[in-house]
Amino acid sequence: QVQVVESGGDLVQPGGSLRLSCTASGRFFRINAMGWYRQAPGKQRELVASMTHGGSTNYADSLKGRFAISRDNAKNTVYLQMNSLKPEDTAVYYCNADVAFYNKTQNYWGQGTQVTVSS
Repeated sequence: QVQVVESGGDLVQPGGSLRLSCTASGRFFRINAMGWYRQAPGKQRELVASMTHGGSTNYADSLKGRFAISRDNAKNTVYLQMNSLKPEDTAVYYCNADVAFYNKTQNYWGQGTQVTVSS
């Protein structure tokens, strides 16, 4: 059983910063890619950023420069530093982990953490 748990969501004023964390736990060989997605009300879930086990990153073009993803492989944890937040960043942020077992890989989602940007 693998669990993916996010934390760090909060209410923040425009221009503020937040750091989200996501940790995967359970029995597995390793975690391949870990990433962050978000879903605003009435919109589809979209990629925010992802990072491979080796450190390669992929960002949504519109978020480059404001958001930064990092991870600690030893802790099976990925972080999302969000700066200069805007009201349109308001969404539920979901963590995704591509987990490798001995004979397969499987994708897992966290339950989401709410980020609200408002004055």
